[in-house]
Amino acid sequence: MFEHHGLDKLLALRTELNTALEKDGVKLSVNDMLIKALGKALIRVPECNVTFAGDEMIRYERADISVAVSIPNGLITPIVQDANGRSLGSIAMAMKDLGQRAKEGKLQPSEYQGGTASISNMGMMGIKQFTAVINPPQSTILAVGAGEKRPWVMADGTLGVAQAMTVTGSFDHRAIDGADGARLMAAFRELVENPLALLA
Repeated sequence: MFEHHGLDKLLALRTELNTALEKDGVKLSVNDMLIKALGKALIRVPECNVTFAGDEMIRYERADISVAVSIPNGLITPIVQDANGRSLGSIAMAMKDLGQRAKEGKLQPSEYQGGTASISNMGMMGIKQFTAVINPPQSTILAVGAGEKRPWVMADGTLGVAQAMTVTGSFDHRAIDGADGARLMAAFRELVENPLALLA
């Protein structure tokens, strides 16, 4: 299932936070904020924070997000542990470290095996919309397309132009009911469009 997300507030908050964090040497990417949003959304909709191994379904108390990272001979998914509980600055530093070591082939298996759900962002490659393959034994993956200016219905009902992106969720229906997948997408959208909740 896919839906469109308005990014204007998130981009404005990112600019403000990066100005504030500059002295700490921390730089947030949009992806860092989306990792946090997915982590929080999974805690709000715990029915989607599950893995399905064989005939056993496991539910998780925290959200460990596997993040698809391109490396010279393919793809690897380093894990941001406790994405729901960490600050955005902590996620940014973890991703910088994990991404660097992934490209150098220096990740430990425990740093890329596991995870309770995945996110794959191809926005930097200019891809507007795609569907990602679920990463077994996980049951959830979000595919994030490029942000771009699009016609947008504003809060007051008028038509304007906003920065928006398309996010597509893939779910293993053996473990996750479609209605719960839709609730996760709605929770993620709410956090992206009202990003102050990412700081709480």
